[in-house]
Amino acid sequence: MARLLRRLLSVGGESDAVVEAAPALTPREVFRRFWPYTRGRRRWLVPLVLFSMAGPLVDAGELWLFKVVVDEVLVPRDLTPLFWIAPTYLGLILASGVLGFADDMISANVSERFLLTLRADVFRHVQGLSLGFFERRRLGDVLSRVTGDVDAVETFLLSGIADGLYYVLQLGVFLGLLFYLGWDLTILALVIVPLFWGAARHFSRLIKEASRERRRRSGSLTAVAEESLGNVALVQAYNRQAWEERRFERENVGKYRAAMASVRIRAVYRPLVELIEVCGALAVMGFGTWKLAQGQLSLGGLLVFLALIGKLYGPVRDLSRLGATFYAAAASAERIAELLDQRPQVVESPTARRTGRTRGGIEFDGVSFRYPGTSRWALSDVSFHVAPGETLALVGASGAGKSTIAKLQLRFYDPDHGTVRLDGTDLRELCLADVRDNVAVVLQETLVLHGSVRENIAYGRPDASEAEIVAAARAADADEFIRLLPEGYDTVVGQRGRTLSGGQRQRLAIARAMIRDAPVLLLDEPTTGLDAQSGRRIMEPLRRLMEGRTTVVISHNLLTVQDATRIVVLDHGRVVECGSHDELFVRDGTYARLQRLHALTAPPVAPAAPAAPAGSAAPVAPAAPAGSAGPPADVRRGRNGTVRP
Repeated sequence: MARLLRRLLSVGGESDAVVEAAPALTPREVFRRFWPYTRGRRRWLVPLVLFSMAGPLVDAGELWLFKVVVDEVLVPRDLTPLFWIAPTYLGLILASGVLGFADDMISANVSERFLLTLRADVFRHVQGLSLGFFERRRLGDVLSRVTGDVDAVETFLLSGIADGLYYVLQLGVFLGLLFYLGWDLTILALVIVPLFWGAARHFSRLIKEASRERRRRSGSLTAVAEESLGNVALVQAYNRQAWEERRFERENVGKYRAAMASVRIRAVYRPLVELIEVCGALAVMGFGTWKLAQGQLSLGGLLVFLALIGKLYGPVRDLSRLGATFYAAAASAERIAELLDQRPQVVESPTARRTGRTRGGIEFDGVSFRYPGTSRWALSDVSFHVAPGETLALVGASGAGKSTIAKLQLRFYDPDHGTVRLDGTDLRELCLADVRDNVAVVLQETLVLHGSVRENIAYGRPDASEAEIVAAARAADADEFIRLLPEGYDTVVGQRGRTLSGGQRQRLAIARAMIRDAPVLLLDEPTTGLDAQSGRRIMEPLRRLMEGRTTVVISHNLLTVQDATRIVVLDHGRVVECGSHDELFVRDGTYARLQRLHALTAPPVAPAAPAAPAGSAAPVAPAAPAGSAGPPADVRRGRNGTVRP
């Protein structure tokens, strides 16, 4: 029997869950951690205490009137006392309603404002964490903590405490009445109270375990759902729906088992408490009936005493259950506390200085860096300099460290060794906001928000005027397609801009970078994922964007980097070559080898239109014949893509 009960109350939990459990905290630690968030609302606790005191007094008055009705109206069969009992009872009911309304309104206001502050603070904290945190964590679990777990903290800190205070005051009032009616019956009724607390203490630990597992599974479930639905095109394209359903089902079943463990524990706990309560009531009823037979207690007194016993056991039972609620809420509080304990890897120095708009000079001086938790160096002793207005191209195979340089320039990470400078000043000596205000980015993964076209362009500078937004769109060659959309600039583009083509999203990103008008421009694979025609179409807007700015271009497509002032070739995190396109070709090293490989694998280019007017880009060479492998190894491409010997 004992073994069966242990299995029934087992929480279980699987080791293959997507999200790990948060470190355990004691209720005292949780209280100390989150109590400061009640600052500014503690003055409302005074009226709440007064309402808590008044409520039990009104309840006691109603019960006392019941005794008077039995002893002075029903037993003697005299209706005269009803003339003052009835209005008194109605007055108590009205007072109870008013007190309940005021208590509910103030409690809800205090609780919701507490949640407003805590949720905003948690979100602000998460926003300030470094990029490395989001690269290591499941986004769905973070969302689950910011939304669902925050509510449980309020239950622990405010609602639970208010309820506990109310229950304690109820106990005090009802115990006073019980002792007034009969001290011996009251002592008999209190004999079973230790049984309540013993059961509560034992089951609270089990409930906390079950609640912790359920919240962890909830985070895992949200993480899997967010990941799967966020990549639904990939899932459907590869017919992986069944596999994703199995992943979701595994976490769903895990949450179900955790929830059922909690239900089983509560299902055993509840009848156990009721059994203890009934035993106490039966003992009091037996002794009270004997006293009634001996003439030591009136019928009304016995009935009121039994009613008060129910009122007494109610708060005792609720206090014991409140302990279980505290432990369940503590499981969510642990997840929030763990999130708030995370510290950004990039921290602004207390002596950081404002820089305003810079000239845009970039320097990497002996920079070495490896990502947290890895042993391989992503960059090793990288050094280069880009003067204001120059264009630097970073080329190399995948994993060579090109995008890592962009992350260091934006100060998403700090180098382990060496220095990254902006206009000769170490980035760590500048205000973080100023560093990023001086950089505009067009990323490999075009980031478009769920909102209107206007909002997406103005995201680069929220105070931009309508004329500036339209001018940026025209410069990005986006105005024409925007005006063809159903609502023009007010058209909502959907989550991640899925209603737009890849080229359209990229031109929106270019317009966003243009309106930011920063002195430094980072282009991370700006033509990746675009077809040849779309890629050529955005080249002219990109050239307009690059004019007068210090530009760092990261690209696998070597045709997009040949006009750069300087080209840096990276291999396994090291700079292996540096120079202009012509200089590197003459050296016949890594860059020349990559160029020849690109020429052999590049797709045929459609024949160019007739000669363009003076000042425009040079025409593209005719396509190679069908079946041709492309230009031979001793043929080179010119700076603007034309083939030359």
